[in-house]
Amino acid sequence: MSLEADIAEAFIASCRDEILALKPGNVHVFAEGHGMTVEHFLASAAAAAPCLARQSHTVGRRIRDAVEASFAAVGMNTNLGILLLCAPLAAAAERGIPDLRMALAEILGRLTRADAEDTFRAIARASPGGLGDAAQHDVHAPATVTLREAMAEAALRDRIAFQYVSNFEDVFMTGLSALKKARDRGWSAPWTTVTTYLAFLAKFPDTHIMRKFGLEAAEAVRMEAFDAFARFEARPRPEESFDDLMAFDTRLKAQGRNPGTNADLTVGTLFADRLSSILLRPRING
Repeated sequence: MSLEADIAEAFIASCRDEILALKPGNVHVFAEGHGMTVEHFLASAAAAAPCLARQSHTVGRRIRDAVEASFAAVGMNTNLGILLLCAPLAAAAERGIPDLRMALAEILGRLTRADAEDTFRAIARASPGGLGDAAQHDVHAPATVTLREAMAEAALRDRIAFQYVSNFEDVFMTGLSALKKARDRGWSAPWTTVTTYLAFLAKFPDTHIMRKFGLEAAEAVRMEAFDAFARFEARPRPEESFDDLMAFDTRLKAQGRNPGTNADLTVGTLFADRLSSILLRPRING
């Protein structure tokens, strides 16, 4: 299998693992919500994967093409945040060096105005809250800065944008650390994914919730997640937390509060983990 095919497969598998995990407030196999279904997420992941992994395409082109492919498949925005995170990771993995984060730093440092132009088009197509609402870098106007510069302007209000200026600090430090800790306890998927999601949810006010409901609401969710995560980690077997997490899920969905940013960061973490494993494997040319 080629590296391009491996990257596409890793993306689909990461999206699948995220949707199979009980993520309070977000869409998963145990409870859908927010007008979206499990099938929407799986179909859009399959549609986006070839675009995201396309060899030698720029980061911006990967994002734009993947958003268009997702819309063609499901007719709605299910994965813009995921694609904003995973496109630079895919481009970094394409370099084929074992240190994924080092390669990622080079990719982020070389982002151009053309990357911003393509990404602005993708954001305008998806019409989310966030980067496109800024007065300074209107996604409906021609880009005047590089993609990283545009993300720097949005970083304080959008945790995905923050990854572009921190070399994916949250993914590599919080996310991968939580994933490793769960595995070290002998846990397996989907509970390793739940651990990763709860680690994000307990640490940061979710910026998707913050944009829709304000910082106070996002902080209230974070505090509730902090307590839920503590109970979750205290149990010897993660499945003992199922009812507790489902109750949390029901409360959040009744309030319309979707921690979408932290779900996106969870996919980014799973993808980075898979890519790192791929890059450490011996390869045969072709």
